[in-house]
Amino acid sequence: MELAEPVGISAAALWLPRGRDRVEDAVAEGRLTRRHAEDLGHTAVPAALDESAPDMAVSAASDVLDAAGIEPKELDLTFHASMYYQGHDLWSPAHYVAHRIGAERALPIGIQQVCNGGSSAVQLASAYLTAARTTGSPRSRRALVTTADRFVAPGFDRWASDYGVAYGDGGTALVLTAPAADEDPLLLLSVASTAAPELEEMHRGADPFAPVPRGVRDRVDMRVTKRAYLREHGNEGFVAANLRGIRTVVGEALVDAGMHPYDLRLRYAVLPRFGRRTLRDSWRAVLAEHTSAEPLEYGLATGHLGAGDAVAGIADLMRERALAPGEAALVFSAGAGFTWSCLVVQAPDR
Repeated sequence: MELAEPVGISAAALWLPRGRDRVEDAVAEGRLTRRHAEDLGHTAVPAALDESAPDMAVSAASDVLDAAGIEPKELDLTFHASMYYQGHDLWSPAHYVAHRIGAERALPIGIQQVCNGGSSAVQLASAYLTAARTTGSPRSRRALVTTADRFVAPGFDRWASDYGVAYGDGGTALVLTAPAADEDPLLLLSVASTAAPELEEMHRGADPFAPVPRGVRDRVDMRVTKRAYLREHGNEGFVAANLRGIRTVVGEALVDAGMHPYDLRLRYAVLPRFGRRTLRDSWRAVLAEHTSAEPLEYGLATGHLGAGDAVAGIADLMRERALAPGEAALVFSAGAGFTWSCLVVQAPDR
């Protein structure tokens, strides 16, 4: 998606709980084999103690509003994205986050795009802000994006519910401003997304449709559905779709940002927070063919943050002040369905 003008990223935050779930404990308990632990590459991931997922989003949102110096009443929109259960049935966590932070004037919108939810929320928010600018309104418009997930028993095993991914708990938030303000530390230049809907079966497998959540088995087990898919279709289709998805979003995002794959301004490629082997086999090689940007793996300390990988990546770029003026980064996410996204962010060249 090409933006008519850059959208400012006024602040971004990653909020992690104090608890830690150690991989050694998972191996000792028989939840994870030693080989799979080595493939993941984590020593521990953040684990919520008594924090709910939406409350972690509220904490991240409060941090980001403080950092941006923005009052909740200044927000036009709030988006909340999540992957896993948010604590109540038939209830809107997006409205809860807006209520808890005092954004009573904002329109809350919930995003269900599994692991790609954060990027999808950023894409929709930036599209809204850009479109609103075309009305000729002189005032700035702002949107808050939050994500949060908590992966706990008995419904989810963060170490054993999936292949090649360990799931960490946490909340993320960022504020988008249009037009970008002089003090915004980063600019969002473009967002590109592509999908392969035929791959939805990987997370459905041979399971029947159930009348209630976890009606087929008492724990989310993506390994079962993926094995069923692979028995039926093999692995070639997914491998090809994944390569095509990454190439597509890289190419489109760079074109829309006015850059080329070997642009000297392009410094980093922030990878999704998947396991080390998954990134090596499915991401690093294809990116090396299509960009000179240096890959960054921020996920070794956190694991996969559900819907929050992309926003967390932006927060880490800001925290480390990784980009010099004029430098840019690609920020990636991908999720079941499947959908791939790439955001291009740049430090203003002041």
